[in-house]
Amino acid sequence: MTALSGALADLVPNVGRGYWANVALRLRRDPVAVGAALVIVLLVLAAIFAPVIAPADPYKSSMLRRLRPIGDAAYLLGSDELGRDMTSRLIYGGRLSLLMGLSPVFLALVIGAGIGVTAGYVGGWVNMLVMRVVDVFFAFPSVLLAIALSGALGAGIVNSIVSLTVVFVPAITRVAESVTTQIRHHDYVEAARASSAGALRIVGVHVLRNVLGPILVYATSLISVSMILASGLSFLGLGVKPPEPEWGLMLNTLRTAIYVQPMVAALPGVMIFLTSISFNLFSDAMRSAMEVRS
Repeated sequence: MTALSGALADLVPNVGRGYWANVALRLRRDPVAVGAALVIVLLVLAAIFAPVIAPADPYKSSMLRRLRPIGDAAYLLGSDELGRDMTSRLIYGGRLSLLMGLSPVFLALVIGAGIGVTAGYVGGWVNMLVMRVVDVFFAFPSVLLAIALSGALGAGIVNSIVSLTVVFVPAITRVAESVTTQIRHHDYVEAARASSAGALRIVGVHVLRNVLGPILVYATSLISVSMILASGLSFLGLGVKPPEPEWGLMLNTLRTAIYVQPMVAALPGVMIFLTSISFNLFSDAMRSAMEVRS
């Protein structure tokens, strides 16, 4: 009897589970999702515990030991143009790179989802006004808009985060408005209105629960874009200022060493690529896990 119950549980894995529990189960069964999540977790843990695991001071320079190759006895991943340990700077650089990649998306998710859900639920002239303003932002390429805003606000971490947040809010707003518009006339929403439930209760209980998934998936896909844009701003001198370790800024300062130590100069780019592709793969896995077709 126990064996039969176990077999039935394997055949019908979705029975008795909630929606998000089923999504988590599908993610655990996806090796690509597990691998991408593992890389992301390791990068986050390395950034958090950087003072513990970094082998040297990321700010300590030595002109006598500049541009050491990978595998050097004193520097595992070589040294940069000022003789600073690349291993330590890459570990510490993950702090600012992840901060500048995650913060704008999180802020844009909160702001854009709020605006989009409100516009989609209310409809009418409010929806039209909000979406026309959003269309104005879409007239500018995201890279150009981020550079223009950062140039106007000035270099710095906070200004870069603000600039990238402004870039991502219109995109998340459009997705939130589109999904909310599709479900605002569904039977369960109409039934809630008929029961004299307030607008805030309907949005909080019935609407958000059904639109949050697609919005989260789209926001996750923006993290890789955010990291690349943030690194690009630092590379152009509009983001993090020296001597702070940040992968985009490290690419900028090491560009003159590309012909001397190309492998060392490419390391920050490898970290940006690895982090971006991990978030992209995890976002795709989330999208697949949330598409229930059976």
